Amino acid sequence: MSFYLHGLGHFHPENQITNQFLTDLDIGTNAEWIEERTGILSRRTVLSLDYIKDTRNRDLSAAPDASMYSHAETGKLAAEMAMERAGIEAGDIGMVIAGGCNPDFMSPADACTIAAALGMEVPAWDMNSACTSFHVMLYALSMMRPEALPEFVLVVTPETVTTTVDYSDRAAAVLWGDGTTAAVLSTKVPSRVGIHGNRLESKPSGFDKVTIGHHDHFEQEGRTVQMFAIKKTVRVLRSLQQDFEQEGRTLHFVGHQANYNMLQAVCRQCEIPEDRHHHSVIDYGNTGAAGAPGVVSMRWDDWRDGDDVALVGVGSGLTWAGHVYRFGETS
Repeated sequence: MSFYLHGLGHFHPENQITNQFLTDLDIGTNAEWIEERTGILSRRTVLSLDYIKDTRNRDLSAAPDASMYSHAETGKLAAEMAMERAGIEAGDIGMVIAGGCNPDFMSPADACTIAAALGMEVPAWDMNSACTSFHVMLYALSMMRPEALPEFVLVVTPETVTTTVDYSDRAAAVLWGDGTTAAVLSTKVPSRVGIHGNRLESKPSGFDKVTIGHHDHFEQEGRTVQMFAIKKTVRVLRSLQQDFEQEGRTLHFVGHQANYNMLQAVCRQCEIPEDRHHHSVIDYGNTGAAGAPGVVSMRWDDWRDGDDVALVGVGSGLTWAGHVYRFGETS
């Protein structure tokens, strides 16, 4: 089933973690080392920079008090942009779904706190699949009966993974940034953007390769995960190319914003030219589930009828997924 994207919105906090900032932390890294291995130059965080300098975030229980924004606040800001672009108001939304890597609370759901911040009294629930949460939410909606859903559904991916990072661990510190993306979707009301080709796969036996435990910092088997991500992204992107590349339309690629070098490897294998590869990881770091849809949101006014945008996500679980936004053709 295809359905429709009416608007996207995004938000990044103001505090900037540059490569020089990380160098000054004296954790065994420098700007040249970071850029060579990740391609990342900067990232954003909800945390106070003084807090990171003073504590390296070793005591995770202190992170909420050091944060400038809650998920309710970042979700509200991204959602307001998405609704404005969709030309609707909060009262038009009939359901809110949220998800990401590290919800603000074990209970209640982030979707409930975001809906409350927006003044919505609608069904609200979370669907978490770490960095693939946005893809999983769209995949689930694509399998639901259209007549059972409200006209408009709000999907939000609030990500503040920097609050789980040990800033004395250079392998983790160089990767993560914070951001939130929101989307207004409909299975009933057409728009100029159709969503096609939803696909999702998982390898649950790899659940322990990327983790954020209770009261634990982010951890991953870096080299193993990166090679896995490249392999699965290539696999999904090639399948989307096979199904959706056609004469008269332009297929663009937006991958999981984990590592610029990883994305470049995918582009080489799938023969994606530079002008059709879009990314934010260089300036914003890995923003988890908010990354790929955030890239599309930041270019919202640039897309033209005839553009197809293939989004591919990979995340802990291990899970990988993809879909295509087709601009100007919704049937």
